[in-house]
Amino acid sequence: MIIRAVIFDVYRTLLEVGPPPADADARWEQLWRDFFHESPPIRLTEFGAAAQPIIAHEHVAAHAAGIAHPEIYWPDVAAEAAPALTKLSADARLDFLTRHAALVHTVRLGTEAAELLRMLHTRNLALGIASNAQPYTVREFCDALAGAALPQDLFPPSLCFWSFEHGFSKPDPHVFRLLTARLRAHGITPAETLMVGDRLDNDIEPARAQGWQTWHLAPDGWQALRDSLQHK
Repeated sequence: MIIRAVIFDVYRTLLEVGPPPADADARWEQLWRDFFHESPPIRLTEFGAAAQPIIAHEHVAAHAAGIAHPEIYWPDVAAEAAPALTKLSADARLDFLTRHAALVHTVRLGTEAAELLRMLHTRNLALGIASNAQPYTVREFCDALAGAALPQDLFPPSLCFWSFEHGFSKPDPHVFRLLTARLRAHGITPAETLMVGDRLDNDIEPARAQGWQTWHLAPDGWQALRDSLQHK
């Protein structure tokens, strides 16, 4: 079957995810000073801990509303965990939280992933995203594309599912049904769509249930995927 669209997971698929930087605590101190001109009232780990019961409460409310796989909106949760964040504009808060994300993990677009994206772009395949994500994810991803000299319009917004924008997340079948509907608007059928992800439960099984083709990406599987797509 011909592949006309490839939808990618982000974390641990397109973006490699590494551990926090060794000096995360010192960076947290500097981050807070950069935005508030004073020492942080809570430590980095305390900020994360304060967010957990807020997230749990949001999940309970979503489950009560019938949402099986809810997604929180991190800027609001973060502001409740650290009320000083409410003093920042929406853009400044996103700047703060993007820098905070870099204290929790490190991300990079691998060389092989970048090469595959270049190849698919030259073949004019439709490219999309299905990611459990937060606003800072979009920043991280765009920065990674720019760092690899890849165009920012490589992934059209109509084919990108970022869970924070919808209030639910993978593996909810609605993620894949929504993208299926958007792909049909481009004249692309489920059988012509390939989902690439690192998780069977979140990526592969729910995509396959909607009639998509799938590729379970192993850590060293980029070359095999590229070889396969070159012949489709």
